[in-house]
Parts: sequence; C-alpha cells; structure tokens
Amino acid sequence: MIEITKQPLALSLSGGGIRAMMFHMGALRELANRHMLEQITHISTVSGGSLLIGLVFHMNNMRWPTSEEYLSIVLPKLKLALCEKSMQWGALRQLGKTRNWRFIFSRANLLAACLVQEWGITETLSDLPQSPEWAINGTTAETGKRFRFKRDNMGDYVFGYSADVADFRLADAMAVSAAFPIGFGPLALDSSMYRWRKQEKWQDDGPMVEHTPEYLRLHLYDGGVYDNLGIEPYLDVGTGKKKNSISLNTRILVLDAGAPLVKKELTSNWHILQLTRLSDIVTDQTRALRVRCLYRFMNENQGQANYIYIANPKLLESGESKESAKFAVAYPTSLKCPTQEILEKLVAFGECCAVAGLQGNP
Repeated sequence: MIEITKQPLALSLSGGGIRAMMFHMGALRELANRHMLEQITHISTVSGGSLLIGLVFHMNNMRWPTSEEYLSIVLPKLKLALCEKSMQWGALRQLGKTRNWRFIFSRANLLAACLVQEWGITETLSDLPQSPEWAINGTTAETGKRFRFKRDNMGDYVFGYSADVADFRLADAMAVSAAFPIGFGPLALDSSMYRWRKQEKWQDDGPMVEHTPEYLRLHLYDGGVYDNLGIEPYLDVGTGKKKNSISLNTRILVLDAGAPLVKKELTSNWHILQLTRLSDIVTDQTRALRVRCLYRFMNENQGQANYIYIANPKLLESGESKESAKFAVAYPTSLKCPTQEILEKLVAFGECCAVAGLQGNP
C-alpha cells in the first residue's frame, strides 16, 4: 500500500447531491482514520461537496476538525442531520412564506433560506477560518466562468472580485454551489451592493483596479456546470500543471461522486423530452475533460495526486464490493434525505473507495 506522507493536502469534493455528501463523508472517515485531516491546507468544493463542508464547519464551531474530532463529534452529527431533514422539500416549504414568492424562479434563494432554518447555517463567510482555505465554487450565467466564494472575497476573473463579503451569508454561498440548473435554478445577486476590482487584462500580473460591473444582476448556478470535480483552483487544464495557488509539494486529493453516464434508450421522438439526456451528455463531457487533465497530471507527477472515484472500475468488477458499487453509482442526484440504512451503505462505500484511491489510480 502506498501511504500518504506528511505533506500539505489540497482537497476537492465533487457534486452529486445527497449521494456526494454521503460518499464524501465516508472518504473523509478514511482520511481521518489515517490522521490526514490535519494536513489539509486547501479545500475546493462543488454542489453536494459544498453543502457537506459547510455543515462540517458549522458542526465544529467554524473550525476544521482534527481527525479525532471528525470521527467522534462531526460524523455522528452529519449522519443525524442528513437523515432528519430533506433539503429538497425544505426549500419548497419556504414558498409558504409570502416574502419568498419572489424567488420562485431563482430557487437557490429558497435553498439558502432552508439551510438557515433547518440546518441552522447562520454564519457568514468571514466566520470561516483562515486555514484551510476553502473555495466554494459556482458558475456565473452571465460570463460562463467559475464564480467562487472565499473567506475574504468572491467573484470570477471576467466579472471581477469583491472583498465586501464580511456579512455575506455562508448559506447563500453553499446554495449557489448546489443550484443545479433544472432542479433549483440560480441565486440572484445584486452586484450594485458590492465594490468590484479586476485586472485590466487577462493573466495580467499587475494590481487590480476598480471596476464598474457590466451587469447589475448576476445569476449564479451550480459550480458543477463549469467544473464538477472542483479541481479548477489547483490545476491548469491547458498545461496540466499545478497553479500557483498551492505549493509544489502539495498533494491533490480528488473525491469524485459524480455518476458516470450510462447507456439509455430514447423512448420518445419529441426533441423537448430529450433535452435532459442531452444536458447529461454535455455535463459528462465537461467532467471527462477535467478527469483527463487530472490523469495527465497524475501520470506526469507520480505521488502528487490521488483520485477517489465512486465508479472505481476495480470495485465495480470485484465480487466483494460489486453490489455496493452498483448501488452507489445508481443512487439518484437529489437533496432528499436518505434512510439510515442507505446512508450507512454509501458512507461505507465512500470509505472503501478512499482506501482504493489512496493506493493508486482506479
């Protein structure tokens, strides 16, 4: 077995709704079993990964847990929260309040309200710790770029960045990251409420300058639309090399709970009924490009990254884990609460995939 040395770790957690949350919980349990949570210096999350990490911080007094704290305190709380509350129906229940009717077409705002009311996520971005540095990833509809939230700023490189985030609700950032286009829709952001700065030219090393927003209203979607793996902060897709945001000796751990695209017969000739399938194909290809970039990096930089994948071929083919693997991969992408039995099964499989992924490529 290839053991991880005591080096800085950059962790990325993919999207995939409640399936991703349970899978990531199990993978983190294996990391905690190996006392590796203390080595994590950077976190990048998308969708379900963002919901989970937000809960982890919330349940540990806005501190990143030690391995022991995760196993004994945080993980039991996470299991209870996921099985007690359905974020999907909780968001819809917010429409029972007349003040929320204006969000019927931008339902991420409803999800944010649900996170506040049902999970108690009342903290702001400024309440996050300085370390590990957490990037909560979304997608700007107006620019088509990655819009990310951090402790000290938010924005994308085309639109610009704002440091006026001290009072920005963590629940809103988490909801943006999980705002899948068909299921929830975007979170609407009034850009005039913030001051923006950007570089005058792309990839310019000069200082940022004051910038007047081109759009007064931003519509922020699920980060998975742009990069469902959450590796954008760490790897340059064009060059296949590490970005300057992490040190050369930092190992990248990618937790991927994205369900692979399966063959499917089209039972209708109506084009409108095929749009969901076409959307799945586009999403799968976007993800595939990121995975290829990761594999290229892993092959050229041995020991600098690990890929922990829910559809690990070795586990899908082996007799002992085959049933659990097929169940996990087929579990739907939603925010409905699971049963205790399903949760334990997905968490255990996430741990199993972490063991396999830390040994080498799937």
